[in-house]
This record gives sequence, C-alpha cells and structure tokens, in this order.
Amino acid sequence: MSSANDRAVLDAIFGNLSPIDECPDLEATANIENGDMSAISDTINQLELDGVRAAESGDFLHSIDYFTRAIELSPNASAYNNRAQAHRLNSNVDAALSDLNDAIRLSNGRGRVAREALCQRGLIYRLKGRCEDSRTDFEAASLLGSSFAKSALVQLNPYAALCNQMLTEVFQRLQCGK
Repeated sequence: MSSANDRAVLDAIFGNLSPIDECPDLEATANIENGDMSAISDTINQLELDGVRAAESGDFLHSIDYFTRAIELSPNASAYNNRAQAHRLNSNVDAALSDLNDAIRLSNGRGRVAREALCQRGLIYRLKGRCEDSRTDFEAASLLGSSFAKSALVQLNPYAALCNQMLTEVFQRLQCGK
C-alpha cells in the first residue's frame, strides 16, 4: 500500500489519474519535498544507466524494460531516444520510429537528444525508402552539429555519390600504379 506522500509524488508527476475516492488531499500534494523529487530523478538516471548496460551486453528486452520504467516515472526525450535505439537493435523498427517521434517532440527538436534522434530516424526512413523524410531529418541534425548527418546527406545526394565513386576509382588506380 502506498502512503499519502507516495500518491502525492505520483500525482505531481503524472497528474491526478486516480479515482475520486483515492485522491490525496491538496495539503498532501502541496507537501512534496524536494528530496522526493530528487530521489525520483536518481531512480530515473539509474534506470537509464541500467538500460544502456543491458543494451551494451545484448540484452535488448531488459534494456527496453528499464527505459520503459524510466518513461513511466517521467517521460523524457533521453529515455525515449535510448529505448528507440534498443528497439532498433532488437529489430522492432516501427516501435523505434514511434519512440524517436516522441523524443524529437519532447526535446522540441533542439539539443543533443534531438540531434541523435533525428539521425536515428533519418536512418530508419532511409531503410524504409523514404529518402525525402530521411534527407529532412539529416538536414535538421546537421544544423544541430551532427557530422554523421552531414556525411549521410552527401551519400543521399546522387551527384555527390557519383563524384565519390569516381574519386574512389581514381585513387584505386593510383594505388595500383595505373
């Protein structure tokens, strides 16, 4: 059974989702201490670290579970982006795409997490043959400073791809002495 303070913390995070007769009084909600929110933040950080460790060891299902628990405590762009990566590594591209959309939305398309999510989504769009969507995401990620996205844009450009192919052939001939 949860205490009134536990319910107040959950209500502060998720909004009041409980039936009317289970609602804590307003005084209990107003008395949430900063330490309680700090403990939740620490828990979320630990869940994300555990999720990354699980993914690094190849245990994608547990990784997804850790990120899901972090998202349930406090939906944030980082956890969605990390869970998307685990879904993608677990070959669930549609779930990854959904999480990437959430990560980009929650980050307002700005910052490191948005840059990473845009790159991941750009790769998925490219995999699905959605070249214009892929190009749009890589352009946005490159504006956020992603060198990977800049390279991907060059590969998506047919003229640049032809130029790269020709240069590769020239260098191969030079190495062979032709």
